[in-house]
Amino acid sequence: MAFTREQKIKFRHCDPAGIVFYPRYFEMINDTVEAWFEQKLGVPFADIHPDNGVPTGEIQTRFTSPSRLGDTLDIFLEIQRIGTASLSLHVAAKCGDEPRFLSQLTLVYVNNQGKSEPWPDALRARILCEMEKLQ
Repeated sequence: MAFTREQKIKFRHCDPAGIVFYPRYFEMINDTVEAWFEQKLGVPFADIHPDNGVPTGEIQTRFTSPSRLGDTLDIFLEIQRIGTASLSLHVAAKCGDEPRFLSQLTLVYVNNQGKSEPWPDALRARILCEMEKLQ
């Protein structure tokens, strides 16, 4: 079972045509990742980011249908793979049964100089535990 969060589409998400302006989806994806770190891994970004970071190193997204003001999206996050310093995730959104976007992203654990380094053992263990739960 995937980590899921709900996102109500607000006026701030929409362009003048009344549909979600696509960069806002990337904010929603990041909000989902950040919520997953805090709620499922017990490690808020605020605890990581003073000395390290978890930037997105790569993202590929397919937009399948527009979302409009007032829609409620269910956004799903699944772990695909953990590497030494990377984490591959699949994030998808639906409104009811209608897919809205599908995204593959890779996060990279970095030090305060922006150089990748291995996931800390405790955080890696939590990620691996979540992977087992999702399978």
